[in-house]
This record gives sequence, C-alpha cells and structure tokens, in this order.
Amino acid sequence: MEVPRAELDRMTDGGVHQGLVLTVPEYKYADLKSIESSRCIIACDGLTDPRNLGAISRSAAAFGAEAILLPERRSVGVTATAWKSSAGALTRIKVAQVTNLNRSLISLQKVGFTVIGLASDGATPLQEIKADTWKDPVVIVIGAEGAGLSRLVKENCDWLVNIPMAKGNESLNASVAASVVLQDMFRARNFQ
Repeated sequence: MEVPRAELDRMTDGGVHQGLVLTVPEYKYADLKSIESSRCIIACDGLTDPRNLGAISRSAAAFGAEAILLPERRSVGVTATAWKSSAGALTRIKVAQVTNLNRSLISLQKVGFTVIGLASDGATPLQEIKADTWKDPVVIVIGAEGAGLSRLVKENCDWLVNIPMAKGNESLNASVAASVVLQDMFRARNFQ
C-alpha cells in the first residue's frame, strides 16, 4: 500500500527505509533442545547491542557454528537492526532463547559440550586450546559489551580463554572477539 514518506519514517522510527517498509511476524526462537545436536553454539551473556548480535551471527555462519543462545532477559534479541546487521546470516543459523543461561550451559555440558568463555582475564590464551578440543561439541560464551562475562557464567565455563593482544589494549568488541575464536575453531576443525 502506498503511504506518505512521513508514515514510512514513523513506521521505521526514523530509520533508513529507502521508500519501502516490510512488516513481518515476530521472530520465532528455537528452544534449547533443538540446538543440542549442534557442534558449535555461541552463547551471549548480557549482550545488548543488536549490531553485535548481527555481526556475531555472520561470523558464526561463516565459520561453522550452527546456533546462537540468548537469555530472555537483560539481553538483545533478534530485532530489525540485528537482522539487517546479519546480512542474511540469521536465516542460516538457529537462535534459541532461554530463561536461564547458567542452567542452559550446565545442561549442555551434561550432553557433552565443552563450555569456553571469553574473558580478558581468562587463564588460558586462545592458542593453547588444543585442536582436539575444537573437534568436540563446544559452546563459546561471549560476554556483554564492557562488562564481560557474569560471575556465575564464568563459574560454569570449562575454560576461560583470553585473546592475546598488543600491550595497552584491554579488550575487543564482542563480535570481533567472537570472530577471532570462531576462525581458530574453523581452522582446527578443517585444516589439521
């Protein structure tokens, strides 16, 4: 239906629409059970920027992760911004939403997943994770922008891994950190 530009601006909250708006139904999340057969899951602990979620989904799809795990509260969800930032990757990867991320990580460990948390103060440098670890089912946990991993999530990780960087740098953007680790996993799974 044709409407004035002002109506398109209102419908998109002033976002870039190029004269076209499509209304779609609410995103349908997967449940935890449906992603247990994945070999790699990205769990986001308190991530709030939808652009980071979109970028993480692009890297996840590119490097062989099959699912993303999000908590229902105090976390980003699949929004129009996340969808746009994903450049289509969210059509190729399952996104599950859970009530309690900690319980979900424990549940995944019980069915054979190794949980690897990214933390700037993690005791294990990324390059010390053996290739065999990446060949088993893994959950890679990415912390919130600025805050990192929550205390309870850290306690439920099998490994706390840091990404070595040049001195004077504290941390990477959440989506960039995810990309670095996913590429390391991809290399270990496919070239060794």
